[in-house]
Amino acid sequence: MITIGIDCGAKNTKTVVMKDKEMIGKASTLTGFDQVAAIKTSFEAALKDAGIEASAVEKIGGTGAGIEDITQADIKVNEIKAIAKAANYYYPSARTVTDVGAEEGRAVKIDDKGHVEDFAINEKCAAGAGAFIEAMARALETKLEEMGPMALKSDKEIPMNAQCAIFAESEVVGLIHAKTKKQDISKAIHDAMASRIVSMIRRIGVNKDVVMLGGVGLNPGFVSSLKRQLEIDELFIPENPSYGAAVGAAMVAAEEA
Repeated sequence: MITIGIDCGAKNTKTVVMKDKEMIGKASTLTGFDQVAAIKTSFEAALKDAGIEASAVEKIGGTGAGIEDITQADIKVNEIKAIAKAANYYYPSARTVTDVGAEEGRAVKIDDKGHVEDFAINEKCAAGAGAFIEAMARALETKLEEMGPMALKSDKEIPMNAQCAIFAESEVVGLIHAKTKKQDISKAIHDAMASRIVSMIRRIGVNKDVVMLGGVGLNPGFVSSLKRQLEIDELFIPENPSYGAAVGAAMVAAEEA
């Protein structure tokens, strides 16, 4: 059975093609202002990557901030259910999953079938999402992809306001003026963001095998901070964490076909 999952996110629109629950194609494009166009572009690119025609697809699941514009979807899945299903698909033993994307962070407690038992959301605060690191990278005049590796070079503990991105940026400017090393500031930024996500996860409980989905899962500095603050030795992250919700949507489409 061939199913497709489309996740129209605030920053990127991701599409995955699944054949008998195995990913055979994927594509991502910037969402931009025209969500419908982004969905179409991502969808067609994923089909091309999989080497199949649209006529071969049996079911399509849609999720994400732009879910209402995914007119191709046979089934529309809320993001919490999508990431829960994805975590169960990748790691059946997982009971806690966090998804940290560009604009929002979430934590979900799941059972052995990937059903949602409890969840918490970061409430649209940039200080607990990827946009926070992007803003801080601009303040440091550093490329975004350099922020994570840079943080790993520091062992300093510098407290920072994790409640508001605006206040945090002011603190970063102050640290720059105080001649604080960039690597120490970068670690402070990641620690501050991780503290918000950890507090959210602790609200639902840190249960066995924590999975991380979302694009921020590719940031080694954040992953290090999260593991340290959660006091866990291993954080389970799939090869393509940013496609997590899309995979979940495809899985739900297959189950409810």
